Amino acid sequence: GTNQGDNSAGIQQGDRDDVTIDTDRVETGKLLTAAEVYAQNVNSTVGIKAYSGTYGGSTGSGFILSDNGYIITNHHVIEGATQITVSFYNGESAPAVLIGYDASNDIAVLRVAREDLTPVVLGKSSQLLVGDTVLAIGNPLGDLTFSLTSGVVSALQRTITFSDGTSMSLIQTDCAINSGNSGGALFNLYGEVVGITNAKYSGNSSSGASIDNIGFAIPIDTAKRIALSIIEKGVVSTPYVGITVIDVTEQMQNYGLPAGAAIQEITEGGPADRAGLKVNDIITHIETHKITSGA
Repeated sequence: GTNQGDNSAGIQQGDRDDVTIDTDRVETGKLLTAAEVYAQNVNSTVGIKAYSGTYGGSTGSGFILSDNGYIITNHHVIEGATQITVSFYNGESAPAVLIGYDASNDIAVLRVAREDLTPVVLGKSSQLLVGDTVLAIGNPLGDLTFSLTSGVVSALQRTITFSDGTSMSLIQTDCAINSGNSGGALFNLYGEVVGITNAKYSGNSSSGASIDNIGFAIPIDTAKRIALSIIEKGVVSTPYVGITVIDVTEQMQNYGLPAGAAIQEITEGGPADRAGLKVNDIITHIETHKITSGA
């Protein structure tokens, strides 16, 4: 990937053509060895200690988004913290402030008062293929600092429901991920970050079988969008229309109604209400994008 400026926040986005696979050949960019990925990126990864008063602290990992101090990690690493410390590979450490977070997507953005940091290069998780080699750099168990683990992409878009009821669409990997790795970077062999390690299956399954090598990471495409929103606006911006919709069924279409999303309810004072939409209106297009269902 090339280090090119991506936006006003100074985050670097890798620029690489999609990998095409056919039966004759595989076209890729320049692959690195695991040792090269580690050497190029270990200074861009950090350890995180989050202290929460009398309850002690938790440890996790993170990585540097921009040279002027923005760092990304998991929300669950810093949740409830009253003090956050970031440690760098060269042995230095610095206090961090929480800029913002999205708990439902387990993303948090921190900032340290530094202007000389080396940021990672972000890849595109949409380019990942099952079987791609991935590497994680983090702090398993909180004290095995800056450990490298490797594996492959085991599955993509795996829907995982957590104990609090939230669900996330995650990358599944057999790359070793342990407590303390949370918030760390998952790299491809181009040295680009493609995910944020955040969970693992552990212990025994409901059938009693032991569980090995099932870890998960948040796709970087999702995390980048959330992090940019936090950095640039201070909040996570999600589209809000203020309506409840249902599909226009085939049966309804047989009576002459167009395909689209039929409005069932409108939130009083919301954007749709202010725009003059009414109950039973059917949305067929948003700008040039055709709408065929309520999904």
